[in-house]
Amino acid sequence: MKEKLAAFERLLTIMDELRDQCPWDKKQTLESLRYLTIEETYELSDAILEKDMDEIKKELGDLMLHLVFYAKIGSETGHFDIADVLNGISEKLIRRHPHIYGDVKVNNAEDVKNNWEKIKLQEKDRDSVLTGVPNSLPAMVKAYRMQEKVRGVGFDWNTAEQVWEKVNEEIAELQHEIAVGDDEKKEKEFGDLLFSLVNYARFIGVNPEDALERTNKKFVQRFRYIEQQSKKHGKSLKNMTLEEMDVFWDEAKKIE
Repeated sequence: MKEKLAAFERLLTIMDELRDQCPWDKKQTLESLRYLTIEETYELSDAILEKDMDEIKKELGDLMLHLVFYAKIGSETGHFDIADVLNGISEKLIRRHPHIYGDVKVNNAEDVKNNWEKIKLQEKDRDSVLTGVPNSLPAMVKAYRMQEKVRGVGFDWNTAEQVWEKVNEEIAELQHEIAVGDDEKKEKEFGDLLFSLVNYARFIGVNPEDALERTNKKFVQRFRYIEQQSKKHGKSLKNMTLEEMDVFWDEAKKIE
């Protein structure tokens, strides 16, 4: 524990020195760091999907720097410091784990999640279960989080089969609007279908964002193979037929 505390103290000291002496660090604000933090978060997400533990360690360090940086700025404005941040999260964890720090009984992880959402509703400024879902989240992530949160208060389907029926219902409605040619309703029904698919993914234990990103990466790998092989054979993609490209696509699938 002493070694960990010393490492954290070292980072805090370095942050103080950089904020005092480095021209770039002096200029930074909460707003200027925001987009950099978002970028670092996505880099961590990529490393996790790749299961690259060395890269995960590196990206966690980058994120930790940002957290310390925000706390440093907060201390300069007199709003909060790193101790306030750490004590705040510790108090929240204790409050939201009454089965550990109180006398509440739970049977499984699902009970813990449900209690978490109910406790959040009781807290100050929590006038809705959905209050804690950031508006700026990517749409698919937001859909998944909203569905998780309302499940915590009992608003959910009972079985995966019910959700799949809903998916098929939304497919039929989308096909109808495509046939009718109403662009506005077509977009609405497509959104309903995606929302239902996200719901189904949740029921079968799949994170849809992770699943889609893995498919994105797979597509990139296969298409790059097509590009490499076309150059190797002295061909241009623009002049190749779809059937010719499919040959390389199938080769890429076999070597994965």
